[in-house]
Amino acid sequence: MLENTINQDIKTAMLAKDETTLRSLRAIKSALLLAKTEKGANQDITEDAEIKVLQRLVKQRKESADIYKGQNREDLYKIETDEIEVIEKYLPKQLSQEELKSYIKGLIEKLNITSVKEMGKIMGVANKELSGKADGKAISETIKTLLA
Repeated sequence: MLENTINQDIKTAMLAKDETTLRSLRAIKSALLLAKTEKGANQDITEDAEIKVLQRLVKQRKESADIYKGQNREDLYKIETDEIEVIEKYLPKQLSQEELKSYIKGLIEKLNITSVKEMGKIMGVANKELSGKADGKAISETIKTLLA
Protein backbone atom coordinates (compact mmCIF):
# COMPACT_ATOMS: atom_id res chain seq x y z
CA MET A 1 0.00 0.00 0.00
CA LEU A 2 1.34 3.41 -1.00
CA GLU A 3 0.44 5.04 2.31
CA ASN A 4 2.74 2.70 4.28
CA THR A 5 5.57 3.31 1.84
CA ILE A 6 5.09 7.08 2.13
CA ASN A 7 5.12 6.91 5.95
CA GLN A 8 8.37 4.92 5.91
CA ASP A 9 9.94 7.30 3.40
CA ILE A 10 8.90 10.30 5.55
CA LYS A 11 10.82 8.81 8.47
CA THR A 12 13.85 8.20 6.26
CA ALA A 13 13.71 11.76 4.88
CA MET A 14 13.42 13.18 8.40
CA LEU A 15 16.49 11.25 9.54
CA ALA A 16 18.39 12.35 6.44
CA LYS A 17 17.21 15.95 6.94
CA ASP A 18 16.11 15.99 3.28
CA GLU A 19 13.70 18.95 3.28
CA THR A 20 12.65 18.70 -0.37
CA THR A 21 11.73 15.02 -0.15
CA LEU A 22 10.06 15.52 3.20
CA ARG A 23 7.94 18.42 1.89
CA SER A 24 6.92 16.39 -1.16
CA LEU A 25 6.07 13.27 0.85
CA ARG A 26 3.99 15.27 3.29
CA ALA A 27 2.05 16.72 0.36
CA ILE A 28 1.39 13.20 -0.93
CA LYS A 29 0.33 11.99 2.51
CA SER A 30 -2.01 14.95 2.91
CA ALA A 31 -3.57 14.46 -0.53
CA LEU A 32 -4.09 10.73 0.12
CA LEU A 33 -5.69 11.49 3.48
CA LEU A 34 -8.03 13.99 1.81
CA ALA A 35 -8.95 11.42 -0.84
CA LYS A 36 -9.76 8.87 1.87
CA THR A 37 -12.00 11.26 3.76
CA GLU A 38 -13.84 12.75 0.78
CA LYS A 39 -17.59 12.44 0.78
CA GLY A 40 -18.61 9.07 -0.63
CA ALA A 41 -15.11 7.57 -0.33
CA ASN A 42 -14.47 4.50 1.76
CA GLN A 43 -11.50 4.15 4.11
CA ASP A 44 -9.31 2.32 1.61
CA ILE A 45 -8.61 3.98 -1.71
CA THR A 46 -7.76 1.89 -4.74
CA GLU A 47 -4.40 1.88 -6.45
CA ASP A 48 -6.07 3.64 -9.39
CA ALA A 49 -7.29 6.42 -7.09
CA GLU A 50 -3.82 6.74 -5.56
CA ILE A 51 -2.32 7.17 -9.03
CA LYS A 52 -4.90 9.84 -9.89
CA VAL A 53 -4.04 11.73 -6.67
CA LEU A 54 -0.32 11.63 -7.50
CA GLN A 55 -0.96 12.72 -11.10
CA ARG A 56 -3.02 15.65 -9.83
CA LEU A 57 -0.16 16.69 -7.51
CA VAL A 58 2.33 16.55 -10.39
CA LYS A 59 -0.01 18.49 -12.68
CA GLN A 60 -0.50 21.23 -10.05
CA ARG A 61 3.25 21.57 -9.59
CA LYS A 62 3.89 21.68 -13.35
CA GLU A 63 1.36 24.49 -13.72
CA SER A 64 2.93 26.40 -10.84
CA ALA A 65 6.42 25.82 -12.25
CA ASP A 66 5.33 27.23 -15.62
CA ILE A 67 3.97 30.34 -13.93
CA TYR A 68 7.16 30.81 -11.88
CA LYS A 69 9.30 30.31 -14.98
CA GLY A 70 7.31 33.00 -16.80
CA GLN A 71 7.84 35.38 -13.88
CA ASN A 72 11.59 34.65 -13.72
CA ARG A 73 11.27 33.21 -10.22
CA GLU A 74 13.95 30.52 -10.52
CA ASP A 75 13.93 29.90 -6.74
CA LEU A 76 10.24 28.95 -6.70
CA TYR A 77 10.51 27.15 -10.06
CA LYS A 78 13.25 24.91 -8.64
CA ILE A 79 11.13 24.03 -5.58
CA GLU A 80 8.25 22.91 -7.81
CA THR A 81 10.45 20.87 -10.17
CA ASP A 82 12.21 19.19 -7.24
CA GLU A 83 8.84 18.19 -5.78
CA ILE A 84 7.71 16.86 -9.18
CA GLU A 85 10.79 14.61 -9.25
CA VAL A 86 10.01 13.15 -5.83
CA ILE A 87 6.30 12.59 -6.53
CA GLU A 88 6.96 10.96 -9.91
CA LYS A 89 9.03 8.25 -8.17
CA TYR A 90 5.74 6.87 -6.81
CA LEU A 91 3.96 6.87 -10.18
CA PRO A 92 4.17 4.01 -12.68
CA LYS A 93 6.84 4.46 -15.35
CA GLN A 94 5.56 6.91 -17.95
CA LEU A 95 5.52 5.89 -21.61
CA SER A 96 8.03 7.63 -23.84
CA GLN A 97 6.71 9.73 -26.73
CA GLU A 98 7.62 6.95 -29.17
CA GLU A 99 5.91 4.24 -27.09
CA LEU A 100 2.81 6.43 -26.80
CA LYS A 101 2.77 7.15 -30.54
CA SER A 102 3.13 3.45 -31.35
CA TYR A 103 0.35 2.47 -28.94
CA ILE A 104 -2.05 5.10 -30.32
CA LYS A 105 -1.29 4.07 -33.93
CA GLY A 106 -2.25 0.52 -33.05
CA LEU A 107 -5.40 1.70 -31.31
CA ILE A 108 -6.43 3.83 -34.31
CA GLU A 109 -6.08 0.80 -36.59
CA LYS A 110 -7.85 -1.50 -34.13
CA LEU A 111 -10.81 0.87 -33.72
CA ASN A 112 -10.78 1.80 -37.42
CA ILE A 113 -10.72 5.54 -36.71
CA THR A 114 -10.35 7.70 -39.80
CA SER A 115 -10.92 11.32 -38.74
CA VAL A 116 -10.45 13.76 -35.90
CA LYS A 117 -14.25 13.79 -35.52
CA GLU A 118 -14.02 10.31 -33.99
CA MET A 119 -11.42 11.41 -31.45
CA GLY A 120 -13.81 10.93 -28.53
CA LYS A 121 -13.99 7.18 -29.14
CA ILE A 122 -10.25 6.71 -29.06
CA MET A 123 -9.68 9.13 -26.14
CA GLY A 124 -11.97 7.11 -23.88
CA VAL A 125 -10.20 3.84 -24.62
CA ALA A 126 -6.70 5.34 -24.50
CA ASN A 127 -7.28 7.18 -21.22
CA LYS A 128 -8.62 4.04 -19.59
CA GLU A 129 -5.86 1.73 -20.83
CA LEU A 130 -3.01 4.19 -20.26
CA SER A 131 -4.18 5.41 -16.85
CA GLY A 132 -1.10 6.35 -14.87
CA LYS A 133 1.26 5.64 -17.75
CA ALA A 134 0.60 8.73 -19.86
CA ASP A 135 -0.77 12.20 -19.31
CA GLY A 136 -4.21 12.94 -20.83
CA LYS A 137 -2.85 16.01 -22.57
CA ALA A 138 -0.03 14.01 -24.19
CA ILE A 139 -2.53 11.35 -25.30
CA SER A 140 -4.79 13.99 -26.84
CA GLU A 141 -1.97 15.75 -28.68
CA THR A 142 -0.62 12.46 -30.04
CA ILE A 143 -4.06 11.44 -31.32
CA LYS A 144 -4.56 14.83 -33.01
CA THR A 145 -1.13 14.60 -34.65
CA LEU A 146 -1.72 11.09 -35.95
CA LEU A 147 -5.22 11.85 -37.26
CA ALA A 148 -4.29 15.15 -38.90
